[in-house]
Amino acid sequence: MIGKPLARVAVPLAAALLALAPSAASAAPPALAADREQLPGRYLSGRQPAGQIPWTAAWAAAPQAPAHTDWYPNWSEAGFEDRTVRQVIRAGAAGSELRVRLSNAYGKTPLRLAGATVALSDGGAAVRPGTVRPLRFGGAGSAAVPAGGEMVSDPAALPVEAFGKLAVTLYFRAPTGPATFHNLALTGSYRAAGDHSADVSAAAFTEPPSPSWYYLAGVDVKGRPHGRGNTVVAFGDSLTDGYGSDFGADDRYPDVLAERLAAAGSPRTVVNAGIGGNKLLNGSGCFGESALARFRRDALDRTDVGTVVLLEGTNDIVQPDDPGRCTTPAPKVTAQEITAGLQQLIREARARGVRVIGATIPPYQGYAHWTERGERVRNEVNEWIRVSGAYDGVVDVDRAVADGPRIREEFAFTDGIHLNSAGYRAVAEAVDLGRL
Repeated sequence: MIGKPLARVAVPLAAALLALAPSAASAAPPALAADREQLPGRYLSGRQPAGQIPWTAAWAAAPQAPAHTDWYPNWSEAGFEDRTVRQVIRAGAAGSELRVRLSNAYGKTPLRLAGATVALSDGGAAVRPGTVRPLRFGGAGSAAVPAGGEMVSDPAALPVEAFGKLAVTLYFRAPTGPATFHNLALTGSYRAAGDHSADVSAAAFTEPPSPSWYYLAGVDVKGRPHGRGNTVVAFGDSLTDGYGSDFGADDRYPDVLAERLAAAGSPRTVVNAGIGGNKLLNGSGCFGESALARFRRDALDRTDVGTVVLLEGTNDIVQPDDPGRCTTPAPKVTAQEITAGLQQLIREARARGVRVIGATIPPYQGYAHWTERGERVRNEVNEWIRVSGAYDGVVDVDRAVADGPRIREEFAFTDGIHLNSAGYRAVAEAVDLGRL
């Protein structure tokens, strides 16, 4: 969905980014075995050894290949050399220690990390004094993340509050080459020349921030013992990634769903595996690999995953009518082809013992590329989601936000296809917590 219409909001988005600036004071990655050793500095699957306090996924972002994007200029194509990159995320769970996952999924050579820290954010590029902790990988302060691979840090002793902000700071001395990244962060990431990974002040981070995350794939926390399978993965496109919600407000639907679970006293956490513009059946240069190709990595291999909420298909319907560099390949597809793709994902999840909640596709009449053909396909897919019995539960996003064939005015973003913050809250509130 993200594409040409975003040009209409480029100026306000740029202004939002500048307001966050600190003051002066694609080839698919190789498959990774689910049962590899769970050692520091190695790839970790979602499975965890019995008899230990389990790790909980507190935050995640789905990796994307480096790409030029007109709507969100980013640093991915150039990569980094002698640069410090400080990135702010919101942890969705509390814990006494944490570990950070780094992804070089689309790197052609090993990613050489010269140093890294984690700290509690103090707003913008500043961090809270006394909270800076070095990140180590197999005991070392530097690391080489394999091309096409992922690496996890050793545990760092930093108490984390649920929904508190963390700053992960990475220093790259040698050239990285083009960077694996996540385009739609809806928050600022900061860059400085030289090594400022241990800086508390924001003074060195004088460049305008970027609205993307780089190399960060996840943060896990370890806290009190609880049952297993407590991570809910929200998997989808820009409706999951949160495009149209308020910048810096953490009010995407997965954010609000996580807050609902916490308020209900549930140990469940929610992580976001959405990619703006993503399609179910076909990948593209700007919008990531297809859902079929990335589902295992981005959903089933998440730490302690028990449930996936699946909201995909809009872009398979819409992008054929909006051809361009970022959308191709985008063949016109039938409802039967979309539902067959969804069934494949359901089978993969069931094979791993993971529950799947299906989400219907919201309306988009009023969007520049709406067609009667697309509307017919959308309605056919939605009817199958509602009545097929293929899922463990259904969240009817369509009925939660629709006014006939359009999104209700109070829930609609300006482009007619995305939701605003109120719309994403309506989606989260439509989820039956008991079915997760």
